[in-house]
Amino acid sequence: MTNDHIMGLLLAIPEIAAWPQMATILTRTADKVRMDWLLPVLGCQAVGGGEDDALPGVAAIACTQISIILADDLLDEDPRGEHQRIGVGQAANLALAFQAAAFRVIDLAPISAPLRAAVQGSLAALALKTAYGQWLDVQNFQGEDDYWKVVEAKSTPFYGAALQVGAQLGGASPDVVTALYAIGVQLGEIVQLFDDLEDALQVPAGPDWTQGRNNLLILYARSAPHEGRAYFVDLLSRVAEPASLRQAQQLLIDSGAVSYAMYQAVMRYQAARQRLADLQLPHPEPIQQALTAQMAPLSTLLQQLGLEVPPELMI
Repeated sequence: MTNDHIMGLLLAIPEIAAWPQMATILTRTADKVRMDWLLPVLGCQAVGGGEDDALPGVAAIACTQISIILADDLLDEDPRGEHQRIGVGQAANLALAFQAAAFRVIDLAPISAPLRAAVQGSLAALALKTAYGQWLDVQNFQGEDDYWKVVEAKSTPFYGAALQVGAQLGGASPDVVTALYAIGVQLGEIVQLFDDLEDALQVPAGPDWTQGRNNLLILYARSAPHEGRAYFVDLLSRVAEPASLRQAQQLLIDSGAVSYAMYQAVMRYQAARQRLADLQLPHPEPIQQALTAQMAPLSTLLQQLGLEVPPELMI
């Protein structure tokens, strides 16, 4: 499936065609087909459906992700966000517009009424769960239990729903649809853990450091017992200084925070692969490849940090 297929479907929607700003964001955002957008194809193919069957789901998921990014950048006050170009009010309005566009795509899709209702229900649940997760995230809760609560609400529903919608469009049974949602949740957890690793190790310090966002590595180094804990806590107020950030990031490695995040990712990778194998789907290979592709950068990151790569990451 090419970008032209996705953009063609979206730009043919009358409301989007009449709104140049939406078309501009679509064009800017969709310079290439994203793996996330293709998850409905993987879910559809895994249960025996075709790529064309999944196209409405791909377009709806693309709109949903754009909506999430617009809102998330606003909440994080991200200097790279669209709101920096067009203003907070316009960005918030466009976030709502793209969320609505996801439902409009399915409304116009040539599918049966029961299937349309099921897919719309999946998208509605995704939107509501993610909004709640974003609300939780800006509360800057403390503790690992709260961390996973935020991840479950904010980061995983998108990936679960993307596979779920694809399976629905492919004609899967309710049990298989539910199982693929669960696999998508585990994929989303892996994605979040990798994002935490990248955000914690980026230079200069990003919102996870400066705004106290929920990041597993920072949480671990701040709360787990280790020799440098008190010093790490002291450094947190000075991470805007390059030297302090470098020391804090080194403590993420020395304290075992990086290894702990890697361990959590490996556990979810193995569990997702086992769940997928147990389903005995007609064509599980695309989902297997997506899981493996998400894990591969973790091995590269470990090597860059000079850490040992565990056997589970030799993939």
